[in-house]
Formats: sequence, structure tokens, C-alpha cells
Amino acid sequence: MIAAIIRAGVTLLAALAFSLAATAEQMRLPTSPDIVMTNPASRDGLDLSGSWAWSVDPYRDGLAGFHGSEAGKGHRRYDVEDVDAATRADPAALYEYDMRRVPRTTLPGSWTGHAPKLRHYEGLIWYSREFSHAVTPGKRYFIRVEAANYLSRVYLNGVFVGSHEGGFTPATYEVTDQMKDGANAITIGVDSQRSPETVPPPVTDWETYGGITREVRLIEVPETYVDEAWVRLTRDGKIAATVQLNGSAKARAAVRVEVPDLKLVLTGTSDGGGLAELSAKAPRKLQKWSPGNPKLYDVTVIAGEDTLAERIGFRTVEVRGEDILLNGKPIYLRGISMHEEELGTDPVRAMSEGAARALLSEIKYGLNGNFVRLAHYPHSETTLRLADEMGLLVWSEVPVYWLIDWENAETLAAARSMVAENIHRDRNRASIVLWSVANETPVSDARNHFLETLIGDVRALDGTRLVTAALLTNQSDQGDGAEARIDDPLAEHLDVMAVNTYNGWYGGMPLADVHALKWPGGYGKPMIFSEFGAGALAGFHEDEPARKFTEDYQAEYYRQTLAMSDNVPFLRGMSPWILKDFRSPRRQHPVYQQGWNRKGLISETGRRKEAFGVLAAHYAGMKAKSGD
Repeated sequence: MIAAIIRAGVTLLAALAFSLAATAEQMRLPTSPDIVMTNPASRDGLDLSGSWAWSVDPYRDGLAGFHGSEAGKGHRRYDVEDVDAATRADPAALYEYDMRRVPRTTLPGSWTGHAPKLRHYEGLIWYSREFSHAVTPGKRYFIRVEAANYLSRVYLNGVFVGSHEGGFTPATYEVTDQMKDGANAITIGVDSQRSPETVPPPVTDWETYGGITREVRLIEVPETYVDEAWVRLTRDGKIAATVQLNGSAKARAAVRVEVPDLKLVLTGTSDGGGLAELSAKAPRKLQKWSPGNPKLYDVTVIAGEDTLAERIGFRTVEVRGEDILLNGKPIYLRGISMHEEELGTDPVRAMSEGAARALLSEIKYGLNGNFVRLAHYPHSETTLRLADEMGLLVWSEVPVYWLIDWENAETLAAARSMVAENIHRDRNRASIVLWSVANETPVSDARNHFLETLIGDVRALDGTRLVTAALLTNQSDQGDGAEARIDDPLAEHLDVMAVNTYNGWYGGMPLADVHALKWPGGYGKPMIFSEFGAGALAGFHEDEPARKFTEDYQAEYYRQTLAMSDNVPFLRGMSPWILKDFRSPRRQHPVYQQGWNRKGLISETGRRKEAFGVLAAHYAGMKAKSGD
């Protein structure tokens, strides 16, 4: 009897242990979006960019009453209602909104451009518009919001279809059941307010830019369609394709991937969940993508009635010792950091193809660069596709920035979703070589666990690229000069170490001593200077001694820091801070800043500062030696 009880107890404990282990394993798995919708711009449908009505709602009256109950009729801005007609028909009816009589604006673009009073508004704004589309039987319909900052709720014809957290990754909602043949009405509520639990938290060093800052689309596809197609060159020399189908006929369906210029055809059959994994040896005639030869191939994915088109470059990236290898050869990343903010005195984060090309051209052709750090969040797909086309290597990151709530499970879940959404959207972009999980985060056990979880997610979702994070350093005086070391325990989990260093701008080190700062090695892996920089007001010069915010000081800062970088034997790249002056509410010096971070090498209107030429000349010399 006692033995039986013991056996039962052991069995129960084993079952409990198995359950806990399974739960822990599930927690380690990345959370991928239900709908990916690869290359949405190539799909049939309707671009909903253009004129939208907008209504400010600082107390969120359109979501709930003041006693916490559901918002009542007369307050719900998402109802399909002609308020003027309703009140004429019933003079006793009370409405405290009218979406047909509010101002209108052009989207995409943040609400900083709607009205001057919204300069620093943080809260909820409602957007609505009508559109007409013929519904075809047997087709499925989706609303795609490329970016809405920070929390968005989408309604079609008065019906709630979904919400999304995060201002820089897309959300796709199926609306087949809500679509009407002909006239339709869409409403999107966008709430920009962040909290200590959000990603990023409220305090940053860039403009909030609340609103719908990228395209909204209606997408039409067959009942069973190709939801995702990830096509790449593997390190063992194969062209591999991961294809995910969505729809009732997704199981055991024939899948075909064609690369006509290579005369390459991959064929296979999806499994019960609609997933097909295909591969073949890469043809000998394949031209590998690189900054010097950004070759893109047209790729077609066919399954049933659906055909998906893509343009893809094939290349490999890896680390060997202290080197970063592109297509098996060492490469030095000559770069700069860049915010998603267009040139002009009043940017609204409307990053059109022309706006993105203007900035990337300054890097590629002005600075002689081959690399851009897209800070501090995923940038638009338009920018990434241009980087593919122009031959710029890319660092892409999520906004895990400064003081995240490391112990909050919901904060971690939000960050994991952003990582997954970013990677699933951009896995086909040859330009991306680095996924970054964080920027300047203080070390703690909780932070380490948080970021190690994100690193695990990146590796599970994409083992073809490298993982990094922008770290802080410790400095000490060794008697014969200052020395900088990376003591962050996260470094051992990264493929490429990256550090932000501002000696000569922040801290007490004299500018004249920066060139002598030592960086002892011994890490066994490459390092990038992910940030360094100094502020300067374009056109501001002074005689010696130059002071901060003069172009002279910024130029000398670059000379000193670049001289220091030449003496770091394991340094394999840099992305100084930053290409363009950008909006930042933190920066309020009344003469030099006025709400702008002035560390740009060009002004907000594109005027090049003296330091631009210093970095361009440095990179020109490196380019001549490397031949790329």
C-alpha cells in the first residue's frame, strides 16, 4: 500500500514536472503573427492613403463612459452614422461627435502635421474614411495597417476587427465577413500614450509621432493564398524556401517557387498545416548580392490559384573569429545611424520612397557608406526595399530602449511580438545582416533574462543573420591612459558586440585625449561602434578654441574618434550618431536645439556640416583599400 502511494506520488510529480517543462518550453517559443502577408504592396486591392477625417479624443470617450461602461450611442466614433441626418430625424438625439464634419488630413503621416496644437499631444485620435470596392465571391479580404503609433483599434463598417500594440510593425486583419459590395467605412483609433510597461517607455530621445505613419491597404486574395514566402541562400550553398499557405485548401497543396533568371524551379507539397520547405543547390550562375553588386532576382511563388511576386537578393553573412563575412569574405561596415524622419522643417514621419531615397543616397553616395543602422525601431518596408536596391547593409532593431520594465511579463510579450513581426516582415531583405534586440539598457538579472529571451527568439526565427545589441561600456584610468571595456554579460550571447561611445561629448574626457582611448581585446568576436557623435548647429562656427555646438567642434570630435577607431584591432564597423538632425522634445537649448537633436551630419533640411566631409573622406580611404 505504502509502495503504491509512493509510486503514485512519483508519477504525479513527474507529470507536474513534465507540465512545467512544457510550459517553460512554450514560453521560450517566439510568438509569430497569425497573418504575415508577404509583400502586401504586390497584392490586388486598394491603397487607402489619402484624405481621412480625424477627431481628437483625449479622455477616450469613444471607448468607454466615465463610469467605465461601454461607450454609448452618441459617443462611438466608429459607428457608421450620418449624425446630422440622425439629429434631424430625431431632434432629441444627442451626439457628441460628428466624423463627417471634423477636419481632414492626408495619411500616412503623424498628427504633428494635422494642427499646431497637436505638437506634443499624447492620447487617442480617431481616423475614418469611406471607400468603394467590388466584393468578388470566393475571395478573401484583409485590412493591413503598416504602422500606427502606439496602440491601434480597427473597425470596418462599425464592427471591431482587431487591435495592435506597437508603433513600427504591421498588423493585418481579415475583414471578409465585414466587407460590403460597394461602399464601406473604416475607422481606426490610434492611441500614442505610452507607459513604463510599454515598448518603448515614455522617455526616449526622439519624437513620439503618434498617428498612422505608414500605409493602410485593403488586400484581396484567393480563398487559399500564400501568406508567407521566405526565400534565401543558406550558408551551405542552397536556395531554400519556406512557404506558409493560409486557407481551407492549405494542406497537402502543390507549391512551386520559380527564379526565372536562374532557370531555377523548386517544387514540393505543403504539410497538414500548410507549410512547405523546399530547397535545391544554388545554380553556379547565381550572382550574390553585395553593396558593390546589389543584384535582385524576381521570384514567383505559386500555390493553387494564388501567385505571389517578390524581388530577392541572395547572399550569406556570418562571423569567423573577429571578422564579419559577407559571401565568405571579410567586410568592414562603413555606416551611419538614421531615424525614420524625412528632410524638412516640419517632418511628420511620412517616409515616402522619395524621402527614404534622399536619405539613403546621402549615405551611399555622399558618405561612401555601405551600411546603415535603422534606429531605434523597425523602419518602413519601403526603406528596406530601397536598401536592397541600392546596396546598403542594414542593422534593424526593436525599440527595447533604456528603462524597459524588465520584470513585467506583458512587456516581454510585447517585445517578443515586435521581434517576430519585424523578422517575418523583412526576412526576404538581403540588406539586413544584423537583428538588434536592445539599445543602452542597464545591466540587471531581470534585464539579462529579458534580452536573452529575445535573442533566443531571433535565432529561432532566423538563423541566417547575426544578432547584436547596442551596449554600454566601463572606463578606467590605467595610469598610462584611459581604457574602455565591455563588462556586459549579454556580450557573450551576441554574434557581434556593439557599443555606444561618446567620449569628448559626454563625460569628462578632454576632446584632445579621445584618440588615445584604448580598447583591449580578448572577446573573440567582432565589435561595432553603434553610436558616437557630437551636436552642431549647421552654420555655427567660432574661432579657436571651438566650443560645443559649433561645426568646428563636431568635426574635431570626428577626427579624434576616427583616429581612436583605427587602433581597435577587432572593430569591424561603425554607425555614428547620426545622419540627420531629428526632432527630440528632450533637447531644448533655446539657441542650438529648440526641440532638435543636433548630432546630425546634415541639418533637418539637408545642409551638410563640416563633419560630414570628415567621415566621407575617412570612408573613401577605407573603400579604396577594400575595393567594395
